[in-house]
Amino acid sequence: MLALRAIAFTLLQVITVIPMSAICLLCAPLPRPLRYRVTVVWPRAMVKGARLLLGIDHRMIGTENFPDGPAIVLSKHQSTWETLFYVSHLPREMCFVFKRELLMLPFFGWGIWLLDMIHIDRRKSRNAFEEVVTQGIRKLAEGRWIIMFPEGTRTPAGSQGRYKTGGTRLAIRTGAPVIPIAMNSGDFWPRRAFLKRPGTITVSVGPPIPSAGKTPEQLLAEVETWIEAEMRRITPQAYTDQGAPTGSPAESTQRQRA
Repeated sequence: MLALRAIAFTLLQVITVIPMSAICLLCAPLPRPLRYRVTVVWPRAMVKGARLLLGIDHRMIGTENFPDGPAIVLSKHQSTWETLFYVSHLPREMCFVFKRELLMLPFFGWGIWLLDMIHIDRRKSRNAFEEVVTQGIRKLAEGRWIIMFPEGTRTPAGSQGRYKTGGTRLAIRTGAPVIPIAMNSGDFWPRRAFLKRPGTITVSVGPPIPSAGKTPEQLLAEVETWIEAEMRRITPQAYTDQGAPTGSPAESTQRQRA
């Protein structure tokens, strides 16, 4: 049954992505807000398709914590599901930070190009972060939110990656608060897994954390502590340590480098 569900969902993605990409490209001359609304139809449909075909539903808690202003979203990252969910379900237009090479990918790359997100040239490593800051200031001024995954990549359910300071450095440079988000998509949609399990993903939004007057390491320690403690609260069965996040904030600070 899980295999049949996974095959049906994969077919849904393949059948819909090409015509949707064509529609999005036809919308390229439109103003960005209109392009965004058209482009996120596909990820929104995939989230709905995951619910109908895979049995993967979701619930959001803490939405009252979303600020009415600029923000940097720093989230746990366990699967592809949240990349679809965030652009289509959060209350502001979202900007991911990604390497420029992704723009060359057929269909997917075209879509993120139309969404006008933050892309960097990693060959210019010295200037890459300054590119993020320059673009980030402009995106925040447009009323958009920037989202980054501080662990850098998808982590298996019940694990904790090394948190990096890129997102908190950006928050401090722009003066924006950080919205921490914990979510357990990996319990049902594991990374690199064809088979998915039905269940309800919890997306927990934390209170905004001010960036003013803090170092990137101090701010990141607060973000890491909240996210990892909340992960153990919303999905305790995935963790064996039964306690607070791995390491104290002071120990975490020593590990955190961009």
